[in-house]
Amino acid sequence: MSHLLTGWRGAGPGPSGTVRLPVPPSLSATLGCDAVGVPARFGFRLLSHLPRTGCVFAADDHWWWIVPTGSDLDLDWPEQTVYATGAFVPAARPRLIHRPEGHTPYTPPIPLFLMVCQVMGVAPSWAPSGDERAVSAP
Repeated sequence: MSHLLTGWRGAGPGPSGTVRLPVPPSLSATLGCDAVGVPARFGFRLLSHLPRTGCVFAADDHWWWIVPTGSDLDLDWPEQTVYATGAFVPAARPRLIHRPEGHTPYTPPIPLFLMVCQVMGVAPSWAPSGDERAVSAP
């Protein structure tokens, strides 16, 4: 569990030419970090319309939003997005362009997902994992 809480904090080389987004150490990221990459042409629109935004990084032709680990569970992110587990992104020098006012680095994933779908003109789609989520009463 400690690798989820501290192992991803600093930027550094990752698997197969990726780099880990450097979340500021002053922010509490107890839920671990993944990242959602969106083509840069949608960046300002998303940033201005989300009710709450965490850390956002710009790198190459994508903007990257930090989300809690597992934010891809049961969500069909549009094809133009990139979901980066562990916040390892295919970028050389990501730079922090938005720092949240709060104490966590996260953008809430559901509002981000819905807004990404809207700006890309895609109907939101959930892909249930097929597992039962509730326990039946006896």
